[in-house]
Amino acid sequence: MRTIISVGAVMTMLAVTTPAIAAERIETPTVTVADGVTQPVFGYADAIRERVWVDTDYDSDRDGVKDVIRVDLIRPAATEDGLKAPVIIDNSPYYATLGRGNESELKADTDGDGLLDRWPLFYDNYFVPRGYAIALVDMVGTAGSTGCPTIQGANENATGPAVVDWLNGRRSAHDADGDPVVVDWHNGKSGMIGKSYDGALAMAAAASGVDGLSTVVPISGPYNYYDYTRGNGIVTRGNNYLGSLARTITADDPARQAKCAPVWSEIAADDGDEHGDYTPFWHERNYLDDASKIKASVFLVHGIQDDNVRADHFSKFWQALKTYDVPRKLWMGRVGHIDPFEFRRDEWVDTLHHWFDYWLQGIDNGIMSEPRVDVEPSVGVWEQYADWPIPGTGNVNLWLRPGADSAGDLALTPAKGAPTTRSFIDNPSQTEAMMINNPDQPNGNRLAFLSPPLAEDLRISGTPVVDVVASSSLDEAYFGAILVEYGPSRQNNRSGDGVLQTTLPEQCYGESSPSDDGCYRPVAYRPTDVTQWRVTKGIRDGQNRDSVAAPEPMTPGKMYDISIPLLPEDYVFSAGNRIGVIIVGSYRGYSAETLSSRPAITVDTKVSHLSLPVLGGQQAARRAGIPQR
Repeated sequence: MRTIISVGAVMTMLAVTTPAIAAERIETPTVTVADGVTQPVFGYADAIRERVWVDTDYDSDRDGVKDVIRVDLIRPAATEDGLKAPVIIDNSPYYATLGRGNESELKADTDGDGLLDRWPLFYDNYFVPRGYAIALVDMVGTAGSTGCPTIQGANENATGPAVVDWLNGRRSAHDADGDPVVVDWHNGKSGMIGKSYDGALAMAAAASGVDGLSTVVPISGPYNYYDYTRGNGIVTRGNNYLGSLARTITADDPARQAKCAPVWSEIAADDGDEHGDYTPFWHERNYLDDASKIKASVFLVHGIQDDNVRADHFSKFWQALKTYDVPRKLWMGRVGHIDPFEFRRDEWVDTLHHWFDYWLQGIDNGIMSEPRVDVEPSVGVWEQYADWPIPGTGNVNLWLRPGADSAGDLALTPAKGAPTTRSFIDNPSQTEAMMINNPDQPNGNRLAFLSPPLAEDLRISGTPVVDVVASSSLDEAYFGAILVEYGPSRQNNRSGDGVLQTTLPEQCYGESSPSDDGCYRPVAYRPTDVTQWRVTKGIRDGQNRDSVAAPEPMTPGKMYDISIPLLPEDYVFSAGNRIGVIIVGSYRGYSAETLSSRPAITVDTKVSHLSLPVLGGQQAARRAGIPQR
């Protein structure tokens, strides 16, 4: 239950003493506020719908004409009578191809009048009656905008800021007849929201520092495209992925695809797929480097089990936001690549409503006094904290102690005596299941290390790191590491990103028109009982052991320090279960690349260890029964 700090003024009618004065008094409409949030006092069916094209400064398709960005707007009719409305923007490349939301909704002009009749998602139905305008933006190079998509290149990143500039009178736009369109109903504040690609575009706009962008709500977005297509020097998404995605988001327009083919050929030549290293090509697709420019507040949402846009995207940006003291909030769900509308619907709509009311309507409703972080450490269990990683978390080293032919041990101290080593042969055909199954049995293509059964639950919060001292029989090697819980547990199924769509009854959020409603089928988790669970994972190219930008061949047989950051997690290992660490070479299913040869990898088990972010630190690890000797 939220504590409402202040409610704000409700629109009232002033008393007058004479009919003549009353006839002259024209009241400007304002939003109505009760219980700390705006109320649905404006119509939806009679809302004003517009379509405009915003001018840009670039020509990404090289046809000699500057690109234009198509924007579909819906706003309360009261904005014609003086209501000043903020704008919620969803900038997307998917409105004419893959669609938005769990039901893949597309934009649609059903009556052919050149205005939008069907608006994807619930934002318009819910927020327009509450005094907001909604702008659905066709990312440059897609749908009704001109130009070529470059997959988070500079032209795409400028789309959102261009629209914000137009709303604030700093850029021109025109309607279908070519007549200028000037905004006189805007309150000067805009927010951007969106999932996946849309979330990345929202973060790119924030990182531009554009004036007038007050808040962004990026959901499961890639914020460094190198990290999205690479893993510490290893290509994870296959050759020419960017060009493939560009063709996917323009599948509705074969003529555009033909026109943009030369642009995409240049991208393919520059992306470095042949080596996987970080090059200048990735700078414009990396928003972390521009986090210091952010003026907007940021509400991050991410699925901790997201194997599409991996969780290190949110964790790295969360740290950057803390560094620059950006007003911020975070939700972490035990799901995959899913919008919170599909996994925590009622709470999401309520929280988003409070967030936008605070940042765009100026309503002091207490949202910023709440704990910053909502996290789901186990299925269906949501907890709130002041920060993430959870305060009180400390890194604990679990040392990889040698075993014989089967699993080694994990302990809080290194093994005594002289250094020892264990070796295995890289096997690029080995599946993840083959890597983690039967850890006590010999396997010549991996190393396994196990803790004893835990005496009590052990909670981790943050980014585990496996540091191995290792050598390769070749001048190259890949290194993979997996953190596993062995023992019975209940998990959210990774298949389908952890949710199952159901059919009835629909749930409605907001108001409707004859052509558009805010009603959606509910979804539910798919929990499953397992006997082992891959908690998190990581990979590293041995030639990129010191830098993803400066590869250095390995000297065969020489030992190197190889640090393998795993994906961030917030997880509870259950009492009675065992913590497992698996060390492999190539990682099929995580990496798109395999080496031409299969090196023998040797690990020094005297000094190699897992750095585990444990809530309660060393004391919690000792209480859980991790041995010290």
